Amino acid sequence: MKFIKSALATLLMVGTFNVSAADQTILNSSYDIARELFNAYNPLFAKHWQEKTGQTVEIRQSHGGSSAQARSILQGLAADVVTFNQVTDVQVLHDRGKLIDANWQDKFPNASSPYYSTTAFLVRKGNPKNIQNWDDLARDDVSSVFPNPKTSGNARYTYLAALGFAQQEFGVDNQAEQDRFLRQFLANVAVFDTGGRGATTSFVERGLGDVLITFESEVNNIRQQYGMDDYQVVVPKTSILAEFPVAVVERTAKRKGTYEVAHEYLSYLYSEEAQRLLAGFSYRIHDEKVKAEFADRFPDVELLTVETIAGGWEKAMQDHFANGAKLDQLQRR
Repeated sequence: MKFIKSALATLLMVGTFNVSAADQTILNSSYDIARELFNAYNPLFAKHWQEKTGQTVEIRQSHGGSSAQARSILQGLAADVVTFNQVTDVQVLHDRGKLIDANWQDKFPNASSPYYSTTAFLVRKGNPKNIQNWDDLARDDVSSVFPNPKTSGNARYTYLAALGFAQQEFGVDNQAEQDRFLRQFLANVAVFDTGGRGATTSFVERGLGDVLITFESEVNNIRQQYGMDDYQVVVPKTSILAEFPVAVVERTAKRKGTYEVAHEYLSYLYSEEAQRLLAGFSYRIHDEKVKAEFADRFPDVELLTVETIAGGWEKAMQDHFANGAKLDQLQRR
């Protein structure tokens, strides 16, 4: 119940695209730092939907750590669609609630991931600690900020990206050196917020840490919001492929009679107009024409996959993020 209350509180705090006496209303449950993106996307979709069907639609938003959002849905939050940042947070809606089909990744192109990103660093003006790569984040003089991997898909990508670096740097079989690096990397975290937006607040507004570790899209948007001259973006040469899976919560949408509009809401994310919007928010996209328009915005980076680093999300959750697993072991004093 507490997760439902938390999600509803978040829903009340974020903006919605309001249409007087809308013909239909849908709820999009999304990850913590997607507020601005969907506040921009929702009017585009509403216009498209009205032109296509003659109907008006109101889109409401609920935001938080994607794992917390998934738990809220399992406990009764009536979301029509989910736009998450981790596959397991969508998969659990099938595994524990049978709210979506088992083949949900086949419903939309690119395994139902209309856009993607990677993990990057945001440092303060002049990069005073000269942070360039993952090994700098384990130095004694560096303090970092990123969310809690227990509650945030964003943070799990950060942890796994650091692990991927350690595997390349020390050898995939050199567990002792990997653990040494990760233990120091985690010890340098100034604060573990529950979600990505809380981590941004800690770094930007509270002045904690030398570096914020989050999605490439978020670090670029922070610069635009808080001052291009006050922060610098560092994209390490090796990082992780962060996919953003989407799904219609079919059982809920069919019960509410919103399945058609919910499906179109996600399908339209693949349109040229929406892909251009996504690229403008510094997300990496699949549309080749739009990708070429924004090519200079995205530096080349070797993107390791969760499968390569940890054997896939299911194994990663068991081996690293479950209670008593590797993450907990590395943080023991």
